[in-house]
Amino acid sequence: MSESWNKRTQAVHGGIRRSQYNEVSEAIFLTQGFVYENAEQAEARFIETGPDEFIYARYGNPTVSMFEQRIAALEGGEDAFAAASGMAAVNGALTSILKAGDHVVSAKALFGSCLYILENILTRYGVEVTFVDGTDMDAWKAAIRPDTKAVFFESMSNPTLEVIDIEAVAELAHSVGALVVVDNVFSTPVFSRAIEQGADVVVYSATKHIDGQGRALGGVVIGTKDFIRGTLEPYMKHTGGALSPFNAWIMLKGLETMALRVNAQAETAQTVAEALEGHAALERTLYPGLKTHAQNALVQTQLGGKGGTVLSLDIKGGKDAAFAFLNALTIPVISNNLGDAKSIATHPATTTHQRLSDEQKDELGITPGLIRLSIGLEDAGDLLADISRALDVSQQ
Repeated sequence: MSESWNKRTQAVHGGIRRSQYNEVSEAIFLTQGFVYENAEQAEARFIETGPDEFIYARYGNPTVSMFEQRIAALEGGEDAFAAASGMAAVNGALTSILKAGDHVVSAKALFGSCLYILENILTRYGVEVTFVDGTDMDAWKAAIRPDTKAVFFESMSNPTLEVIDIEAVAELAHSVGALVVVDNVFSTPVFSRAIEQGADVVVYSATKHIDGQGRALGGVVIGTKDFIRGTLEPYMKHTGGALSPFNAWIMLKGLETMALRVNAQAETAQTVAEALEGHAALERTLYPGLKTHAQNALVQTQLGGKGGTVLSLDIKGGKDAAFAFLNALTIPVISNNLGDAKSIATHPATTTHQRLSDEQKDELGITPGLIRLSIGLEDAGDLLADISRALDVSQQ
């Protein structure tokens, strides 16, 4: 494997290891344990495992290791640890580095489960958390203290699609020695260069664009070898958040086509967003690729001008109109995933962000009429016609 390979090549060949049969497609090692040649070898392996040695599937597995090495190479990180889900990855990345008395600064625009970890779990164990408007650099500067241990944010927020300046936040955090932990799902491994831009730890829900076909749960944490193997791995292997070998194989197969899928989805998302901007049925069309988006200039530098695969539509008429829109769709399915080959429509206020108070929803811009629309691989013309027809229905 060459470090000079382009992302597209890394996504197909990175981390490959073949058995004695020299198979083309990666092998699935469905085993929970491994046999040692003798007692001395078992003892030695429990003292220290080599780069291609394994003990127990909760600690590591050849198929899982291939996925970890491939995504680390793709992201530009030294190492990675694969987790059972995106939330297992977020929880592990944060909990493994924090203890009672530590201080964390986080953007307040977060997925509901991420917010739960920060508000309800970490604080329960004595971690102090300060929330800020992620797009306000003055707010970050005021909140980050000499004793801040970590900062956390979604590089593109769910579901209002705010884009946070990774380089600027990282500079502030690093000035006090704090780790920068970035949930990078909406930015995708295809468009993001988060580590290059200053992130210390990058987290993905592999369930989204990496699988991209609605088949399996998975998550992954990427960072330095010292962090992944010295800090994160002991926490993950003892608390049981490991990815299954079968799901790791699915993710490996997903990586092979990810760039093709994500680029096509983003192109369609741009087309749909541009066509719908200013529609009579909409209060707002939110898409980072639009020139009217508040952080569009940042999108040009941080994401190479790509707005991602998700847009949000704020429909006039509130919840009733939003539900009428959802029920009128014939191509996008109503679900709560994203990054899928199928277009997916979600009503965040009653599903993914349902647990937030009305005050929190108002503060984050999650209105009763807001629909998150994850664009799939369908024909752009068909999608636009279906969405436009459903918008007309929503206003009847």
